[in-house]
Amino acid sequence: MEWNPLNWFRKANPAQEQIYYEEGTIVSTDASVTYGQAFEKIETVNRGVNLIVSGAASLDYDIKDKISEGTVVGTRQKTVNTLLNFRPNPYQSAQEFRTHIFTDLVLEGNLFMYFDGVFLYHLPAINMEVLPDEKAFIKGYLYNGITKFKPDEIIHIKDVSSSSVYRGTSRLAAATRTINTLYKMQQFQDQFFDNGAIAGIVLETENTLSQMAKEKTIQGWMQKYSVKNGARRPMILDSGLKLKSIGDTNFKDMDFDASIKTHNTKILMTLGVPEVLIDGGNNANISPNLRLFYLETVLPLVRKFTSAMERYFGYDIEVVTSNVSSLQPDLKEIASYHATLVNGGIITPNEARLELRYPVKPGQDDIRVPANIAGSAANPDQGGAPKKPTENNAP
Repeated sequence: MEWNPLNWFRKANPAQEQIYYEEGTIVSTDASVTYGQAFEKIETVNRGVNLIVSGAASLDYDIKDKISEGTVVGTRQKTVNTLLNFRPNPYQSAQEFRTHIFTDLVLEGNLFMYFDGVFLYHLPAINMEVLPDEKAFIKGYLYNGITKFKPDEIIHIKDVSSSSVYRGTSRLAAATRTINTLYKMQQFQDQFFDNGAIAGIVLETENTLSQMAKEKTIQGWMQKYSVKNGARRPMILDSGLKLKSIGDTNFKDMDFDASIKTHNTKILMTLGVPEVLIDGGNNANISPNLRLFYLETVLPLVRKFTSAMERYFGYDIEVVTSNVSSLQPDLKEIASYHATLVNGGIITPNEARLELRYPVKPGQDDIRVPANIAGSAANPDQGGAPKKPTENNAP
């Protein structure tokens, strides 16, 4: 059948039915560990996620003209600006709302928002289930196994996934083994303090003690010479008892400092946070790493958000980075670049203003004539070398 551009949107994906059966009738979260728990209990996870979420949530958005029909029809440009920058719903500020949605996107790999035609509401991704469709890709969404949503009521943003086309994967998934190891290290240290253990010590005697004598000696040692009690009170060893060390291991060696630092570095690398931003450094290396952090971690995350909003509302949406100090040198280069094009007569001032997302001004639609060309750009008959005298106009 001949292809008709007017009917292209009606043709379903021929492979969608197979995708539907491969994914299943319900696609829920596939988190192998509770990354929210890791966020609460592991310092590096908390700090790294906080850096990403705080950076993404602090950026505002510039809403321009309509570029497509969008998923919902009739939403005004001013309304979209209010939803994204000031008041997404009656119960949350824009900053609080952004913090919730970007935390979900980093920890769970998915972001779900409900639009009721007036306001935006955040739906926790851990409780959301995607319902695939045999023909139309998505049949709907299900929250906590009870509340159903239509496809056009939900804005779903997914992170990268190698196993599903419906749900993203948490950025911490690659660090699952590292997180579990840190849990075990913390648990060992907690038990060490709780038990008041001292490793590498035995009591040696030349006499043979009865079972009752052994138990009394051990109980006396645990009560009077415990780490929890400060290990200050001396003990008198009689009946030939001697103190003998079987190792030189101390608690500093058992603190796993080097191993913990290595595991923390792996978690930060997985999240995309330069380690120098956590450990600190000098002015020479913090600035380029902070710039790299925004360019490679924060802004790509925010672009997923703006792309989804453009598709849903149909407006041209761009993130505003002018308030990010680490990106200012790049903005200066852009300004100098556009000024050179305008003053060189290549583009008009209004064309430059549109690229920089400023409103056009009347009377700025003409190409500027460079002053150093002496008029030859405006009129080829003017400027250039002096003309030679002729017989008619000879002096």
